[in-house]
Formats: sequence, C-alpha cells, structure tokens
Amino acid sequence: MSHVVKKRKLDKSRQDRLYFDSYSDVTIHEEMIADHVRTNTYRTAIQRNSESIRGKVVLDVGAGTGVLSIFCAQAGAKKVYAVEACSIAEQAVKIVKHNNMDDRVEVIRGTVETVDLPEKVEVIVSEWMGYALLHESMLNSVLYARDRWLKPGGVILPSKAELYIAPISDPVVEDRLHFWYTVKDQYGVDMSCMSDFAQRCIMNSDITVNSVTVEDVLSHPARFAELDLYSVTVEELRAVKGHFRCESFGSAAVNAFCVYFTVTFPCPDKPLVLSTSPFKPETHWKQAVLYLDAPVEVVQDTPVTGEVSMYPSEDSARHICIHVDYSIGEQKTQSKTFSIPDWSSEAQS
Repeated sequence: MSHVVKKRKLDKSRQDRLYFDSYSDVTIHEEMIADHVRTNTYRTAIQRNSESIRGKVVLDVGAGTGVLSIFCAQAGAKKVYAVEACSIAEQAVKIVKHNNMDDRVEVIRGTVETVDLPEKVEVIVSEWMGYALLHESMLNSVLYARDRWLKPGGVILPSKAELYIAPISDPVVEDRLHFWYTVKDQYGVDMSCMSDFAQRCIMNSDITVNSVTVEDVLSHPARFAELDLYSVTVEELRAVKGHFRCESFGSAAVNAFCVYFTVTFPCPDKPLVLSTSPFKPETHWKQAVLYLDAPVEVVQDTPVTGEVSMYPSEDSARHICIHVDYSIGEQKTQSKTFSIPDWSSEAQS
C-alpha cells in the first residue's frame, strides 16, 4: 500500500523563522553584495539622491549587513535606522563600527513590524525584491514601514517596480527530451518511450530560477504589471495581475515563459533603473522560468497572449505562485500554475 506524503501548511511563525534563518549564513550576503548590478545601482541611486538624504533620517528595511545604511550615511544622512530581523544584524553592528559610522547608523534587531523607532523618517531604502519580484513577500514590510514611519512627502528608494513576461525556447530542455531517442544508437536499447515521462518531469510546475540567454527569447517582452510603492497596498499584493501580448520573432518552439522585473529609483536628473532582463547584465535574481506542459511551434509574428496572476501560496505566505492563462497562435487557452519549491524539508510531514 502506497503512502502519499501530504504537504503541511506552515504556520506564520515557522514561515518567518525559515525565512529569516535563510539570511543568517554568509553565502547569501556574499552573493548579493557580489552582484555588482544590484549593489552598484543602489549605491549610485543613493548618491544621486544625496540632496534628499543629506541631514535627513533614513530607515533601511531589512538592512542585512548594513551596506545600504552605510551608503546613506556616506551620502550625508543625519541618522540611519538599520532594521534587520535575523542574526546577521550582529555582523552589521561590527561592519558599521568598523567603518566609523556607529555615531549615525543604528542597527536595530527585529522586524520592522515590531520595532519602535524614536522618530519618523524622511527616507526609506530597502532591497526587498525576491525571485520573480514578489517571492519572500518582503515588500509587505516596506509598505508597513511607509505607512507607519515615513513622513508625508518622504522618499522611497526604489519607488516603482514593473513585471515583464516573454515566451522563450530552452535548448537544454529540447536536448534533454531528445536524449531518450539517442540511447538506442549508443547502447542498442530503444528508450524513446521515456520521452513522455521525461517531459512531465522536466516541464513541471516549479518556478525555475535560471539565466535566460538573449538568443532564446522569442519576442519583445510585455509588461503586465506596475507597482507604485507610494500608493500600492498590501491588499493589492494579494493578487498582482495583468494581460500580455507578444509576437514571435521567427520560427521556433516555445517551451517556456520567462518572468523578470525592473525597479526604478527617482533621481533629480533622470530615473535610475535596476533591471533583471535577459537583455541586460546578469543579476543574482536571474529570471523566473515557467515551463509549458509541451512545446508549441511558432512562426514569424505568431501572437502569444494571456494573463498572469501572482499571489501568495496557501502553504506558505512568503512563497509566490504564478498562474498563467495563455494562448499561442490558434490554440485554445491553456492554464498552468507555478510555484517555487519549498525552502526546507520542514515543510513536509
């Protein structure tokens, strides 16, 4: 008799513990700071906003090692509250002191929802973006900080986020599916019947975080959602959705969609954009790849249309789900829901 392992819904305290524990190791902070596009864009944005930061009080939500807080102090901030919930805060204290910034940067251990700041702030800075933008749900904390601590007319860095989708062809998937047809020539055993099974395993419902090459993108990307951090609400984040339409560049097999995001920093001269597009230099976020159940052939100008909906998983509110209703060419509308695999085996019982 087979036994089916059922996924257990995690209570919020365990979800949060798993989430914050994941940021307690040096590896993830090394990856983020080593991401030159990410770290240098934040540094440049803070420098360009020095007129808005100089002499002002700043709140860094999810400060991590405190690097953004130090950037703000270097830009002339009078005071920076670096709020960090996980144990990396202990290292942030050392880094701040090591850089002789402890007179202006105060590291506060706790979540922004539970800490009590001594004053309101004029600037909020945060690197809150997760895979596919909304994975980890940290934006909720930024919005809480906005509503609770930001003075009227204050600045949020970054201030806008946009989500894009494009059909792609993944040649690695094509090669893996074709592999089973080559076994007979190599070893004398026909294993072509494995192809359907391999397709179900590879083209599954996981959100795959991977780098997509420009050559594999089959159309101009379509923007399907925009978030204004000055006005968006937590309620609106429970279902971020939008329609899209693309037209294929040429003949190919569509076997996936890729989803990526940009965030925009307001600057006095012109806005500064941090992009995770496959057409831009790679970041540690890469792209979110969503595999179709089966490849679909397209030719020049074949329309690819649909609607994307992003919402928190029922099993863990910090996990994002992406539902796509799509039609390629003359095919009927197809639907598929994707999710990022669990952080931990503790999510199983």
